[in-house]
Amino acid sequence: MNSLMFMFCKNKTGWWVTLWSLALSFMTSIPMMFSPLLSFSYFSNQVLIDGLSMPLIILTLWISAMMIMASYKIKILNNSPKYFLITVLLLNLSLILSFSMSNIIWFYIFFELSLIPTLMLILSWGYQPERLQAGMYMMMYTIMASLPLLLLLMYSAMEMGHLSLFMEKISLFKSSSWLFEIQWVFLLLAFLVKTPIFSLHLWLPKAHVEAPVAGSMVLAGVLLKLGGYGMLRMMQVFYFKFCTLSIFILVFSLMGGALTSMMCLRQVDIKSLVAYSSIGHMSLVVGGTMSTTIWGWQGSLTMMIAHGLCSSSLFALTNFSYEKMSSRSMFISKGSLMLVPAMAMWWFIACISNMAAPPTINLLSEILLFMSSLFMSFWLLIPLSMMTFLAAAYSLYLYSSTQHGGAPKFISPFTPYKTQNFMIMMLHLMPVNILIMKSDMICSWII
Repeated sequence: MNSLMFMFCKNKTGWWVTLWSLALSFMTSIPMMFSPLLSFSYFSNQVLIDGLSMPLIILTLWISAMMIMASYKIKILNNSPKYFLITVLLLNLSLILSFSMSNIIWFYIFFELSLIPTLMLILSWGYQPERLQAGMYMMMYTIMASLPLLLLLMYSAMEMGHLSLFMEKISLFKSSSWLFEIQWVFLLLAFLVKTPIFSLHLWLPKAHVEAPVAGSMVLAGVLLKLGGYGMLRMMQVFYFKFCTLSIFILVFSLMGGALTSMMCLRQVDIKSLVAYSSIGHMSLVVGGTMSTTIWGWQGSLTMMIAHGLCSSSLFALTNFSYEKMSSRSMFISKGSLMLVPAMAMWWFIACISNMAAPPTINLLSEILLFMSSLFMSFWLLIPLSMMTFLAAAYSLYLYSSTQHGGAPKFISPFTPYKTQNFMIMMLHLMPVNILIMKSDMICSWII
């Protein structure tokens, strides 16, 4: 619908028509969250919309609309705004289709197809020449890791004759055999890179730093969630038994999350800090998924929604600061509290949401994920407590570094922020704080 409306619009009105059509799509999809048939509603044999996919589809539409709002400078500078809108709509379409496919082969196709518009965003509207290297890193990591998944899916289709989510669980090998472990390595590797976990994360900071604000927002807000969504779907389709591999991934992801949280305290680039914090939060999603408990799976989806909104808001704030200061360095971007106190308030709300302060749904998700991980082993309290403490440390470090201090002398006269910027922050952070009153809307997808 968005694409058709955009095709019949003139260049001057296409931007606003696309924005309003995305907002309209979001509003029409909200009632589906309250439908009693949501748990198993489908429109055809190829489409599945349930309590796991619907919140992520709504998140995709929400983030896509705010991507266009935050990229208004592209329209002002006439930096190929028409092609930018086409790229955003293609990315939006591929993400929605990947979240709503009932056939795993089609899910894989759209899972990989979403890389192409993302690469176009980085290469066409990125900041620096290093964006070519960042794009190559992203493509090589994700495609190479997903090839074993494709081979296993093709083998499963030949053996079982189907790859549908509506059929019974697929079991290719005996759970006691070593082939069972290799099967799950192949299945999970593509999603562990996409999430990503520590040691498979090198592409993410590069992609974030070189991407425009729209690329960073969709990368942190939606694309990383494909990894968590894929793992949850694979465990629903393929027979899974809690084994040595899942214990290893759970422990390794949580230890990696603690290490990346330490790395956040060493960053001087605001974008790099927010990117590394995403790795720490998504490692909790991996841990909750690998725990195979109801609380773990509920917490994983809740964390994906909470992190998608919170991380996207931090990247939008970073872009606002970059447009005024012409730098992302924490040594230069100081004293914003003296210049724009209203924007400092949004910085504070975003930072405390990132550290899971009440009443945000980040807190609910972390409670669920912590309990599910501690259910597996009490020794996991060590990395979990480190992540909690370090998340608070780097969030306060980010806020104090950017907002406090003397006002820079090189930005005078300071042009005020537009109302649109405050609207973007309100649309990001209001759901994070309000959804706690209706958290069962997200958590009740699995009982």
